[in-house]
Amino acid sequence: MLECGCPTAYPDWHNQDINLGGQFVHIMPVPMFLHMPLGFEVRVARQGAILEQLGLKERWPGLVLTRSAAWRGAIMRLLEEAISPARYLEHLPNPFQVRGYLHQGSVENMPASVKKLQGELVAAGRRPQELYLCYLTCPHCSAARGGEKILLLRRWVESPALQRKLKSGP
Repeated sequence: MLECGCPTAYPDWHNQDINLGGQFVHIMPVPMFLHMPLGFEVRVARQGAILEQLGLKERWPGLVLTRSAAWRGAIMRLLEEAISPARYLEHLPNPFQVRGYLHQGSVENMPASVKKLQGELVAAGRRPQELYLCYLTCPHCSAARGGEKILLLRRWVESPALQRKLKSGP
């Protein structure tokens, strides 16, 4: 992990479907105000300190998956398998399918990437679920690392009804 907290390495999940089902994770609730996290950096630092105290190792140090909501979101880190009685530790349900998309640019121009990602899922007969954002660069390191990068992960489920509709045509 870099000094600023950004991951030095992250998975190459651009345009790939990944099943994170059964993955051991630490999920910490984050208060939000209309999809904007409150005290995000403080919560990320606190989560990192908790993981360090528990002696839990991240699969990709610094890679934080952020799920926003109107009032209550969450931050999640993928961990190496371990046994711990600590709270906020769980295994993701199986299946937990996500499609990755590497967005190059700021949050302001992200809606086009989200729309493209969602369109690809629907065209494949999959129903989009929640969206996770993984900030790969911050304002401090983005210039040195090739600009702003955000890994979008959109969870999806198979939709037999949507697949039938796509096969039958308009």
